[in-house]
Amino acid sequence: MVRRVAAFSVHTSPLAPPGSGDGGGMNVYVDSLARALGEAGVTVDVLARADDRNSGIVEVTDSYRVVHLDVGPRRSLHRGAWTSLIDPYTEAARSFIRANGDYDVLHAHYWLSGAIAHRLKHELDRPLVSTFHTLALVKSAAGFSDDDTRAQIERDVVRCSDLMLANTRDEAEQLIGLYEADATRVEIVPPGVDHVAFSPVGDRNIDRAALGVEGHKVVLFAGRIQPLKGADVAIRLVAALKDPHVLLLLVGGPSGIDGERELRRLHALVDETGLADQVRFVGPQEHNALARYYRAADVCVVPSRTESFGLVALEAQSCGTPVVASAVGGLRLAVDDHRSGVLVGCCDANNFVEPVRRILDDAAYREELARGAVAHAATFSWAIAAARLRRHYSDLTAREPVRCA
Repeated sequence: MVRRVAAFSVHTSPLAPPGSGDGGGMNVYVDSLARALGEAGVTVDVLARADDRNSGIVEVTDSYRVVHLDVGPRRSLHRGAWTSLIDPYTEAARSFIRANGDYDVLHAHYWLSGAIAHRLKHELDRPLVSTFHTLALVKSAAGFSDDDTRAQIERDVVRCSDLMLANTRDEAEQLIGLYEADATRVEIVPPGVDHVAFSPVGDRNIDRAALGVEGHKVVLFAGRIQPLKGADVAIRLVAALKDPHVLLLLVGGPSGIDGERELRRLHALVDETGLADQVRFVGPQEHNALARYYRAADVCVVPSRTESFGLVALEAQSCGTPVVASAVGGLRLAVDDHRSGVLVGCCDANNFVEPVRRILDDAAYREELARGAVAHAATFSWAIAAARLRRHYSDLTAREPVRCA
């Protein structure tokens, strides 16, 4: 039986707000899953890197804490510099684990964490669980290249992982097809949604008044400002709608090496399209505060060029807001096409125009999708995800850890 898990979230603390810096859906995933595992009887320590907002050991619940290891500068790093953290972080994690007792399982989130947990797996002779969240070869196929080092590290981690978690069948097939993962060691465990924080309960008019969007047809984009998230598609969508009553809320901040440049590009695009009065740059928000934005919106657009799952789509639907999203990656599972929202071809604003226009202008259709959105989101639960994972953890401890080929 598994009682203690050491989880690794090296490049970002799960306590960092999503939507800025290196924080995104993975932060929500790691934090929510650790909370749910704690409620299922598994104690979780998440080993993360200290930054300018998060440091020390934070007791989140009785069964879940975040251990911020002081490794490297306390700021976002250039993508190419992340590999420089592997050696010092491995040493810091090793020291902490030796001083703080044993763990039954190591669980790595993202490739950088995988590199570190892979080393410790062999030193500690413990099973390794890997959740990649995004994959270098999948991003490359979508036109977003990463350095070769990352792809090779992912291959090494895949080869030595005792279990790999995929959000969807597509992701499982990518691990097997692109990385030659052993299919018997890949399990599909979809993420969940916090149905208490993200629900349709509340007065939508109060939310709209609080955000100053009364009288508008509100389109919401929530996510990190980086090219692959497609905020530019959302702006071009508003331009193509040619409706002065439409207001686009862009909730999120610049992320990664291209973030600041992308933000400048988006401002330039707003000026170029003459939409200064119809696009509002909101900036990143605390996670639970997003519920007010979801409920205030008439439609949430998720125009990602690649997406491992798309928690924003799930949270918006849980709040009763229809979603129009690119039919890529996990979004094809997160959105129930024509029931909770609409899936469209990737990357072209013109594909979004008609479904968004119909949702904005047809109240009956919007309400029909809203009901479907709540029903669909209700099928995703962190408690279910944690229960499945706990069983998988226990299975691993009953057999010898995988030895690298």
